[in-house]
Amino acid sequence: MPVVNVHQAKTQLSRLLAQVEAGEDVVIARRGQPVARLVRCKSPGKRRFGAMKGQVAVDDSILEPLPEDELAAWEG
Repeated sequence: MPVVNVHQAKTQLSRLLAQVEAGEDVVIARRGQPVARLVRCKSPGKRRFGAMKGQVAVDDSILEPLPEDELAAWEG
């Protein structure tokens, strides 16, 4: 895992990102002390309709008018 200082990270960000995309972690250090680590983000994947089915419940009260004080708060 390569360690680069902040100046190198700023001037060579594109190259460092290419390394991360290739699967390598990169550590950024300040005055020789590790501060941050660049790692590849996991792909969020494709969203699937109905993925939350059975995990969220909405009752009929959602259709009722808001109380006056809450309505006033929303309207500012």
